[in-house]
Amino acid sequence: MRKNSLLKGLVGAVFLFGATISAHAADTLAAVKAAGTMKVGTETAFAPFDFIDAGEHVGLNVDLFNEIGKELGVKIEWVTLPWDGVFPALEAGKFDVVAGPATITKKRMERYRFTPPLAEATIAILKKAGDQTISKPEDIAGKKIGVGKATAQLDQLKEFSEALPTKVDIREYPAFTESYADLAAGRIAGVANSLPNIAFVAKQREGTFEVVLPPFGKKSYFGFIGLKDADHAPLMDAIDAAMLKIKADGRMATLQKKWFGASFDTPDSVKDPAF
Repeated sequence: MRKNSLLKGLVGAVFLFGATISAHAADTLAAVKAAGTMKVGTETAFAPFDFIDAGEHVGLNVDLFNEIGKELGVKIEWVTLPWDGVFPALEAGKFDVVAGPATITKKRMERYRFTPPLAEATIAILKKAGDQTISKPEDIAGKKIGVGKATAQLDQLKEFSEALPTKVDIREYPAFTESYADLAAGRIAGVANSLPNIAFVAKQREGTFEVVLPPFGKKSYFGFIGLKDADHAPLMDAIDAAMLKIKADGRMATLQKKWFGASFDTPDSVKDPAF
């Protein structure tokens, strides 16, 4: 009898423990609201979305997540780390969602859930001001071009390079800020990044950099990233609803104009990315 009672007790404890874990995992939105804080992971070397200015974390992401936090009734806690560690940290539960943002691609959509787009992400080339050897994207053939490590921009640059008569000498960087420094120093001929990013950099450093038009990548968009499972669906639904409200009432356009100098005509969702 004592053995049976002990066995029943153990079985009951295991069942209760499993149920507690399941309830906690399935209630991510409630957990965020109970804590009063949503943890957001990002890197801080991706201006104008996230960057450090005079020692302060600023950018469109900071402003936009402040608005999302207001809609959800929570504060935002930032967790910063290098970009190539962001997705593993998301899956490890280090934070609730990723700011980034990241280019919405077919491959990423298989594993992650994206919010409504917040900006266009089509890729283009940034060059040194006055460089007459690059007047169109195809002119980067055979040249040293910097790009972010583990990014969708890297994938598109590789694809574009294959179609050129001479392959691009691709140089990968842990952060785009490092590639801009090498471009300014003449160690590389250009940087491949999304048009909003390099347009911002060129505007900030007039006389040092210029944007090469037109963009050479496929039409694409930036979105915030969350886990693609039922446990996190309520939280992602709430973030989506907040972003669509912010877009509808004009706050999104105001923030885009603040950080990019222009607003973007973005869809409410991306179902079938170009790549």
